[in-house]
Amino acid sequence: MSPDAHLNELGEFLKARRAELGTRAVGLPDGAGPRRVPGLRREEVAGLAAISTDYYTRLEQGRIQGSAPVLEALARVLHLDDDQRDYLFGLAGKETARPRRRSRQKVQPQLRRLMDDLTATPAVVMGRRMDVIAWNSLAAALVTDFARIPEKHRNYTRILFTDPAMRTLYADWETVARTSVAQLRMEAAKYPDDPRLTALVGELSVQDPDFRAWWAAHQVAALRVGTKTLHHPVAGELILDWDTLTASTDPDQQLVVWTAEVGSPTHDGLRVLASWAADRHLSGRPVD
Repeated sequence: MSPDAHLNELGEFLKARRAELGTRAVGLPDGAGPRRVPGLRREEVAGLAAISTDYYTRLEQGRIQGSAPVLEALARVLHLDDDQRDYLFGLAGKETARPRRRSRQKVQPQLRRLMDDLTATPAVVMGRRMDVIAWNSLAAALVTDFARIPEKHRNYTRILFTDPAMRTLYADWETVARTSVAQLRMEAAKYPDDPRLTALVGELSVQDPDFRAWWAAHQVAALRVGTKTLHHPVAGELILDWDTLTASTDPDQQLVVWTAEVGSPTHDGLRVLASWAADRHLSGRPVD
């Protein structure tokens, strides 16, 4: 799209969003008589955004790009959601500097259904900052009973460093923990303003010298694929391949699955573990 086309689209986009809003939605009186056009008038939008009507008119006419502060004000006045705001800034060739408001993550229904169907495969859903936001019963039997962990502490990296059982569960705990720190560092690059992530790093840095040293090394890694060896108290030695599936509806949610080749000792061990989990009625549902 050419620069002129971008500006024309920016103007049309503003017009369309302006037409969707009534005066009551922005706290203005209805006024007397019917309106000739739907939605807000240009002068009303300009007044609410604290800019001149002429400046706003030139924006709608595709004659200027608009500054980042003006675009920010218009996004607020026109009640744009995050995607609409990003689109507006992109058309104007501006970076979206404001951090998004991040609500509590809930597992995507599609991932939940897929995970629940994996009765012979341990699976968890990782959210932002490596939070464990969902799991199936076999994952609870394999790693830990996540439901017993308070939601604010249900973080994979935190569990690795604060639960002593993890150091015996993973045959090479140090490599697993180092990789987790590198993955957490990647999350910090995506969300440098996240107060919960900052608090988590601060807590683990104070409590654990290994975490403090590995965090300071600034190594990074993405959550993709790998192999882990576990010494499980029920199923014995398990050599598991793990892989990830990213949710298209929320890229901050990744389904992590542990699998083993059919007929292998590890595959048989998972079947034993699944039977044990069923007997103990381990749940894959959060209990907050």
